[in-house]
Amino acid sequence: MTILTEELAEKIKRIEITARHLVTDSLAGEYHSVFKGMGMEFDEMRPYSPGDDVRRIDWNVTARMNTPYIRKYQEERELTVFLAVDASGSSDFGTTGQFKRELAAELAAVLSFAATTNNDKVGLLIFTDKPELIVPPRKGKRHVLRMVRDLLVFTPEGRGTSIESALDTINRVVKRRSITFLISDFLVEPESLRRPLAATNRRHDVIALDLHDPMEHQIPDVGLMVLEDAETGELEWVDTSNKAWREAFEARTLDLEQQKRRLLSSLAIDHIQISTDKDYVVELNEFFARRSRRRAR
Repeated sequence: MTILTEELAEKIKRIEITARHLVTDSLAGEYHSVFKGMGMEFDEMRPYSPGDDVRRIDWNVTARMNTPYIRKYQEERELTVFLAVDASGSSDFGTTGQFKRELAAELAAVLSFAATTNNDKVGLLIFTDKPELIVPPRKGKRHVLRMVRDLLVFTPEGRGTSIESALDTINRVVKRRSITFLISDFLVEPESLRRPLAATNRRHDVIALDLHDPMEHQIPDVGLMVLEDAETGELEWVDTSNKAWREAFEARTLDLEQQKRRLLSSLAIDHIQISTDKDYVVELNEFFARRSRRRAR
């Protein structure tokens, strides 16, 4: 059982205020314009009228009736948003005043409030090297705040990362097509994700929120230091004053980053890269803008 300390209550309240402010100002409208209308149900057939979308003409009925007919669709009133959040050991890392775990909670809150403002359901999966906590999709502010609390205080059993296990779980438990935000630092070999990502993206609309900290890409020259693998606990002494070592580290990081980008692009999965030292609202707005441009084509 989690004890709601004063510090925790303050943190939840701060995230709620931040998230609701952002949603009220702009993101709820952006969310609606991008996601509403993705799910459409057939309503009726009716004669074509000037100005109707010609792509909705039903040519079989048109041929039978000898006059143009179009299919009329009704926008689904309710969508399901599902948040899959990586809580592995590496999420408890941050060098700019915020851990990746806290950033993930804030992003989840913003997306959840945007969804619930539009009367959509939101669900949550917290995972490490196994599924740790599943919160079924529901509506409402209290439900969103419960998920934020879980993200901040839940103590996972595992330390490793299995995105494949998380995606398999989503495919089993989320029966209805959903907008699935996969929130992780993706510190795995990119190609190992091809099959599970492709399978999940066929059933759901997968969007990758890729969290990172500046020091994960570039380590400054601070002399001898010990690096700890947050997921295995292994320690390694390195000499950061060694230019060749720093360049090799950066080259390896860049190579993995490029592999990840190519993989997600090849699967037509949106990729939003978010850093602990930058304003994530800019990245979210750019994502919504990209989506809107694609829908307008």
